[in-house]
Amino acid sequence: MILICGGAGYIGSHMAQWLHARGQQVAVLDNLATGHRGAVKWGELIEADLRDPAALSRVFASRRFDAVIHFCASSLVGESVAQPYAYYGNNVAGTLNLLEAMREHGVERLVFSSTAAVFGNPESALIDESHPTMPINPYGATKLMVERILADAAHAYGLRSVALRYFNAAGALPQHGIGEAHLCETHLIPNVLRAALGSGATLKVFGDDYDTPDGTCVRDYVHVEDLAQAHGLALDFLAREAGAHAFNLGNGQGFSVREVIATAGEVTGTPVPFEMAPRRQGDPARLVASSRKAREVLGWQPTWTTLAPIIDSAWRWHRDQPAWSLGPAHCGAG
Repeated sequence: MILICGGAGYIGSHMAQWLHARGQQVAVLDNLATGHRGAVKWGELIEADLRDPAALSRVFASRRFDAVIHFCASSLVGESVAQPYAYYGNNVAGTLNLLEAMREHGVERLVFSSTAAVFGNPESALIDESHPTMPINPYGATKLMVERILADAAHAYGLRSVALRYFNAAGALPQHGIGEAHLCETHLIPNVLRAALGSGATLKVFGDDYDTPDGTCVRDYVHVEDLAQAHGLALDFLAREAGAHAFNLGNGQGFSVREVIATAGEVTGTPVPFEMAPRRQGDPARLVASSRKAREVLGWQPTWTTLAPIIDSAWRWHRDQPAWSLGPAHCGAG
């Protein structure tokens, strides 16, 4: 059985579906602070919080887990700047509690959800694993701190781990009734689609004077199903390889904000209204991943490689969102 921590959230729910479809038994651990009960369609839901060591000890004592996939985290950059104690407490201390429970009960494989935010400001057009790690906000710092803990745990305790640093997760699997359901939404594609539906706040484009082809920021979008595939491959990798490892996950190509808006207009058949706004402090002009290592070492082959199908999958989800996606989830630690 695989334990998916944070499996009631966006990527975690897609991970549960991916494993279930391949015959794997799963359990979901989530405190439902930002996740949704309705997203847990595959496997048992265990309501617990990583900040509660006693609860974790009970969970691991009551079941036998072969590996853990860890998605639980507070992940809003601006909030992390305003509330760093909460972010270190949830993302770092919570992970330490999880690692202690795993060690106590002999679970030796962990796939960790990391982020491109560990790199900070880019120093090259394509960011590979050799790029310096210099996070510029507490969120990125907490993720990098966990990566360092995992390296130490490999040496001291023999923990096998993979940290997957994604760039911009996007898309949905509407045929399975799951998608990106954040009430506090900060990601571009869902906000563009909410603008197309007329159900969100006015869409703002922050800056049009960057050194990019159309002046707006360029980002690398990777479909959530491709991310789930990478986590599954990482589990297989850890069955044969010891140590702590890190891989970048992205499509290796970037799309500008204007390109996303234009493509969303084509997909939805509706021009997407937006207004220009000044640049936001700390927004790099371009963030694009090199995923060569993941392709060569893990055998990862993304299947969603162009922008329109990614946006279309998200559009079909947002257009027909189930009632649970509009429930009482809120912004904050979870």
